[in-house]
Amino acid sequence: MTQMPTPSRPLRIGTRGSILALAQAHETRDRLMAAHDLPADAFKIVVIRTTGDRITDRPLKEIGGKGLFTREIEEALTEGGIDLAVHSMKDMPTLQPEGLVIDCYLPREDVRDAFVSLAVASIADLPQGAVVGSSSLRRRAQLAHRRPDLQLVEFRGNVQTRLKKLEDGVAMATFLAQAGLNRMDMAHVARGPIDPDEMLPAVAQGAIGVERRRDDDMADQLLTPIHHAETGLRIEAERAFLARLDGSCQTPIAGLAELSGDRMILRGEILRPDGSEIMAGRREGLATDGAAMGDDLAQELLGRAGPGFMQI
Repeated sequence: MTQMPTPSRPLRIGTRGSILALAQAHETRDRLMAAHDLPADAFKIVVIRTTGDRITDRPLKEIGGKGLFTREIEEALTEGGIDLAVHSMKDMPTLQPEGLVIDCYLPREDVRDAFVSLAVASIADLPQGAVVGSSSLRRRAQLAHRRPDLQLVEFRGNVQTRLKKLEDGVAMATFLAQAGLNRMDMAHVARGPIDPDEMLPAVAQGAIGVERRRDDDMADQLLTPIHHAETGLRIEAERAFLARLDGSCQTPIAGLAELSGDRMILRGEILRPDGSEIMAGRREGLATDGAAMGDDLAQELLGRAGPGFMQI
């Protein structure tokens, strides 16, 4: 069990070492400090290098997809090397290791994708046959569906690496999550956010989740005051949609839940990896029914898509 953090026994917060991951870990720490009137030295940020961080020259789908940025962090949490783990929820598999739970979410940032280019202002401005870089199956499929004339190339790395690739002419444009740019005070890098009606974002994009050991009552007590209930409802619906769809498939999936009072609108879509076809739908109901809505919408899309839709 975690003890109440003190300078002599700081609470260890596990995270990846990227600029964005560290910003998210520090936001978590700052919210805990404010909620419990604790000093900064009552916490320790522990950087853990993951498989996804080590292997940067191959597409994610070739080396395991979701889980590549979380496995080593979750192992450290399970083994007691850290007390909490901070994650970008869009990187999280729907199944968690035995004994771990995520039931704390920070207020969600901007959910939209950001268009990044040194040459043009928007997707519509890309010339015929332009090269666009992205490592995201979803973004690539959505772009191929809208602009089949474009050439899509693999594009991984941090913001600086991707900007350098644009400068070097590897591609004319790429995409990043607007939330990440905002959290790093780098919103100026983007030409602008893309409306979800034009490009539906990844499930849980813009959301930070804090993971703990299920039996750690002290960690539970520490996290409860910083949990953002509205974000939790939205992520529950979106991840239920993903859980029914995902399985072991490397499938382009997008989903977004939005709240209006006690009501929720959930939109979701699946695409053929080559972008040749898209299945989209929506549900509306009580926000507290979000998980059931997500599961139901996923079943509808699977039924409409039929066998083989998720294969190239």
